[in-house]
Amino acid sequence: MRILAVDYGDARTGIAVSDNSEMLASPVCTITEYHADRLAQKIADIAKEQNAGEIIVGLPLNMDGSRGGRAQKCEEFAAMIGELVDVEVKMWDERSTTVTAHRFLNETNVRGKKRKAVVDTVAATIILESYLSYRSKHRE
Repeated sequence: MRILAVDYGDARTGIAVSDNSEMLASPVCTITEYHADRLAQKIADIAKEQNAGEIIVGLPLNMDGSRGGRAQKCEEFAAMIGELVDVEVKMWDERSTTVTAHRFLNETNVRGKKRKAVVDTVAATIILESYLSYRSKHRE
């Protein structure tokens, strides 16, 4: 099953997708959209185009595991997507993924405008890799 991952942001949102075997996570795009309803529709359209059987939305928990305002906003956004698709939408812990994405981009010497354009997609890919790893270890 293909799984779509979303790194939701107020201005830019990163999208990644897995292959059918759920072994590889690949970046898809970064969407620049300031209106949550339009963004949710764009993600629903991408999920359909990609034949996604599940959608994962990053959940930015605080380092102590508690939910702050940003986490609540992401949960509300995931619910918006859920109203537009016929597949399950799940939340997945995304703590430190943006930091990890920036570290990766530092190591690969991606700078400036290019960095700004890809950091959210890299973060979505990291979220998806984490989820795929968990699924592979917890299969019954």
